[in-house]
Amino acid sequence: MATQMATLFRALLLLFTLSDSFGRICCLGVGINYGQIANNLPSPSRVAYLLRSLNISRVKLYDADPNVLSSFANSEVEFVIGLGNEYLEKMKDPVQAQSWIQQHVQPYISQTKITCITVGNEILTGNDTQLMSNLFPAMQTIYGALSNLGLSKEVYVTTAHSIGILGNSFPPSAGTFLPDLAEYIQLIINFHSQTKSPFLINAYPFFAYKDNPGQVSLEYVLFQPNPGTMDPITNLKYDNMLYAQIDAVYSAIKAMGRTDVQVKISETGWPSKGDPNEVGATPQNAKLYNSNLLSRLQQNEGTPANPSVPVEVYVFALFNENLKPGPASERNYGLYYPDGTPVYDIGIRGFLPRMAYAASWKNELSFFVLFLSLASLICTL
Repeated sequence: MATQMATLFRALLLLFTLSDSFGRICCLGVGINYGQIANNLPSPSRVAYLLRSLNISRVKLYDADPNVLSSFANSEVEFVIGLGNEYLEKMKDPVQAQSWIQQHVQPYISQTKITCITVGNEILTGNDTQLMSNLFPAMQTIYGALSNLGLSKEVYVTTAHSIGILGNSFPPSAGTFLPDLAEYIQLIINFHSQTKSPFLINAYPFFAYKDNPGQVSLEYVLFQPNPGTMDPITNLKYDNMLYAQIDAVYSAIKAMGRTDVQVKISETGWPSKGDPNEVGATPQNAKLYNSNLLSRLQQNEGTPANPSVPVEVYVFALFNENLKPGPASERNYGLYYPDGTPVYDIGIRGFLPRMAYAASWKNELSFFVLFLSLASLICTL
């Protein structure tokens, strides 16, 4: 027990020493994507401890893992949960949609804050036209099920799109969606306007740089000092690609007749490693992208075209995921290795406890109070 108390004391002392970094993250309310396509990740209860130590208050899942939702009970973390693409056909049925909500939301929402359901991920940039046709009806039916259960004001419904849905992205004020997707996107945008839910975009400036490093400025995509680009229509200056992409999406939405839908970034990040042809995938660039992004978010700023609307971001991702298919970069977006050590230093520290004492925050806090009491007693002897 003495060894456990000493270890816990050192961990908590480290947390208190680094409290400035925690305040920074808490103040930002920055979100994190918690993917689990791996066979070496820590248990959800240990991850809950890690995220508490980082003061991260928003988490996005790609499913509705009951182990994760249970592990975060009575925390202040807000969850976005995902309904996979494979469920969309079934979710058009109101009975099955309500059953899904009753199984995956209702048992947890009284103790775990579930604020959003993403119905599908990057469907409109795929090649499955049936899936595309199922997307909006599934969103509607899930929303209807939430309404029937009295949860539609607590939990909003949306879907996450790839930035590839844009047909034109520069200049940002001339942003438009791909013409072939207009029939799908118009319905979704109207839905967001009616339900006051956000339009989610997965945006990765890394891909633009990787595909054309000779013409895309590395400084521009990494939020580094650079000459920037000017929108010749609005005369607004952009000093980074992510903000230009966000405003291009706003312009595309406006071109479809809506100005009351907020755009949020559901994924963005930079890989620390890649295949030989994945130019720019290095720990140094990943550190610069994410640390500079956090610094910008700390200012609570908006984009040049929407300065009064603070940028909201879910960073991708919490851990490297060793079973993700595709190029090497896909397995190397994490801020942390599965053992809890940082992949690179972006100025924040967290603590991933050993399995032996990761049961609950309450028990660990009581343990620490006991330690302090014993230390006080010893000092008086």
